Amino acid sequence: MNKNWVFGKSIPFPCMRVFWVCSSLAAQKWVSSFSPSKSLDWHALLFLFLVILCLNPSHSVDLNPQDGASLLAFKSSIQDPNKNLSSWMGSNCSDWTGIACENKTGRVVSIKLSDMNLSGQINPGFCNLSFLEHLVLSQNNFSCSIPTCFGNLIRLRTVDLSGNRFQGVVPETLMKLENLEELVLVGNQYLKGPIPSWIGNFSTKLQKLDLGFNSFSGELPESLSNSTSLKYLDLRNNYLKGDVFDFQQPLVLLNLMSNRFSGTLPCFSACKQSLTVLNLANNSIFGGVPTCIASLRALVQLNLSSNHLTYKMSPRLLFSEQLLVLDLSNNDIYGPLPSRIVETIEKSGLVLLDLSHNRFSGGIPSKITELRSLQALFLSHNLLVGEIPARIGNLTYLQVIDLSYNFLSGSIPLNIVGCFQLLALILNNNNLSGEIQPELDALDSLKILDISNNMISGEVPLTLAGCKSLEIVDFSSNNLSGNLNDAITKWSNLRYLSLARNKFIGNLPSWLFAFEVIQLMDFSSNKFSGSIPDVNFNICSNFNSGDISRPSKDPFAAKKVVNFKVSTAVDVGSELRFNYDLSSAVGIDLSNNLLHGSIPEGLFSLEGLQYLNLSYNILEGQLPGLENMQSVRALDLSHNYLSGEIPGNISILEDLTLLDLSYNCFSGLVSEKQGFKRFPGAFAGNPELCVESSGEGCRSTGYPTVPGKISDSESEGPISVWVFCLSAFVSFYLGTVSLLCSARARNYFLHTKA
Repeated sequence: MNKNWVFGKSIPFPCMRVFWVCSSLAAQKWVSSFSPSKSLDWHALLFLFLVILCLNPSHSVDLNPQDGASLLAFKSSIQDPNKNLSSWMGSNCSDWTGIACENKTGRVVSIKLSDMNLSGQINPGFCNLSFLEHLVLSQNNFSCSIPTCFGNLIRLRTVDLSGNRFQGVVPETLMKLENLEELVLVGNQYLKGPIPSWIGNFSTKLQKLDLGFNSFSGELPESLSNSTSLKYLDLRNNYLKGDVFDFQQPLVLLNLMSNRFSGTLPCFSACKQSLTVLNLANNSIFGGVPTCIASLRALVQLNLSSNHLTYKMSPRLLFSEQLLVLDLSNNDIYGPLPSRIVETIEKSGLVLLDLSHNRFSGGIPSKITELRSLQALFLSHNLLVGEIPARIGNLTYLQVIDLSYNFLSGSIPLNIVGCFQLLALILNNNNLSGEIQPELDALDSLKILDISNNMISGEVPLTLAGCKSLEIVDFSSNNLSGNLNDAITKWSNLRYLSLARNKFIGNLPSWLFAFEVIQLMDFSSNKFSGSIPDVNFNICSNFNSGDISRPSKDPFAAKKVVNFKVSTAVDVGSELRFNYDLSSAVGIDLSNNLLHGSIPEGLFSLEGLQYLNLSYNILEGQLPGLENMQSVRALDLSHNYLSGEIPGNISILEDLTLLDLSYNCFSGLVSEKQGFKRFPGAFAGNPELCVESSGEGCRSTGYPTVPGKISDSESEGPISVWVFCLSAFVSFYLGTVSLLCSARARNYFLHTKA
């Protein structure tokens, strides 16, 4: 192909002649007459006009008729619901969407039809495009086999069929593509079978092979280890097995994650100066991390997570300062944390360090606080002891700290406010003590604060109002006390709030339901008193929308633990991308407190609420209808003093899987037509309640042989008295029940629980 280049662009030959003539004339004129005080004359203006004209030619290139017919045959056999190919008409090649032609002959040299929702069969006539060099059909919906006739397109240099649903095996005919430089078939989950044995030697120009996210199986072909031109090999997320080769060519990227590879780690000796990314995560590789891995001097990302690696890390395993990502998480590595990870700490560019889910023991070495570029530190789920390094605030670029599930002690160091870019501080399930420092308000970018399951005491400081970005807050299972203050109201983006299992007291505040995007709040097992605020429940959008996803089939999954997963990735520019997924039910848990009064009717009209637990309180009054709780999956109002009849029909609540109204003062008849039959134990401990049962008439729901669940000693006050009275004074049975359902008796028994 004859091309002329000016300023990096090709221009037609006739225009090239005019360009040089005009440029010569203009240059002569400029030399003789140009000065700062004079304007450009017409020669110079003509020159500039022709430069613009030649670099952006308006002339058309006529599409070769034979190639045009092949393209129209392709179009006729596929579905194009978005009409992206409606411009395929006429003879001007530039008018045809996604098509590029050679300037002189009009032959099609490039087809790029990405993300157009195309589907259907590929017409064999498509393979008559004999001059085609680049074929990109990525991110469409093709579900056929890869056409065998693609092997006839011998000029192809790029084939990208990624993000489709191509199926079957890679056709043998592709081995005729001797000029191919890139073969990208990633994201076709129905491509299967073994990787062809010829894949590494059919083209001496092949530089990139990406077969990730498919269903290939078997072992790696031997030809891949000797493909001298291959630089980028990505086979992640398949079903490949066997040992990992010690590749003999200087690879730049090797990604074999999420397969079934086993054996020990090779040294990749041929890649010492070239390999930048090595990802073998989520396989079954065993043994230790060999020190020879540190000889990979160009390594930028090393991910060996989720394997069966064990043994201690050698102190000689020191990486170059080029390393940005080191992920050894989810293995069985033990011994002390390495005091040094890179050769020269001062020059280290390490951005992400993940050693979580291992068996590291001992303290956190202070040298970690000298990794000044660090943006994410994951050391959770180990056996670490001692205190959090006092100088951790030196890591001013840190965005994520996760030290959870260890045996760390002491208090949260005040110096941590130096990490002013922090987005997630996760310290749960340790032995931390002390109080929440008021100075933590300096972390005004913080989105996640989890200090649950520690021994932290004191009150929630008012200054935490400064943490206005908070979205997930978990203070549960500590020794926190006092009244709730208004600092929490400043967390306007709050999605999850748990204060469960502490020693908070006082009335529930009126702003309790004022968070617009709240997804779950858990205030259970405290000593909150007073009534549930009867406010505008419509502010909470998730409580009122039935469209939110339902991540777990277990209706009480959210009560057990907040399920959120922090994910990070490092961009080419060494910047960290932070994200988290919150997975929990949409719910409210106020159980095991000292709440009294009636339940606000607005709580029973929340269409998006999936989980409501008000059990083990002193709530009274009648139960509103449940029909409006269209998304409810678990409802527990047990161990209260609710009275009256059971209203409504719950047959329409198809998602309801757990219902507990036991140990209250309900009375009257529960008809079979009301739909409660699928919850046979829901009404236990309501002696005045009669549940209709088919063939048996009315069945009493008096106290069973084994009383209802009682979680701890705090919940045994009035319930224990009831059981004692019923067993000791049978003759006063009805009188005792009436007494306990009276207002005066409830006021007396309230004191026994407090």
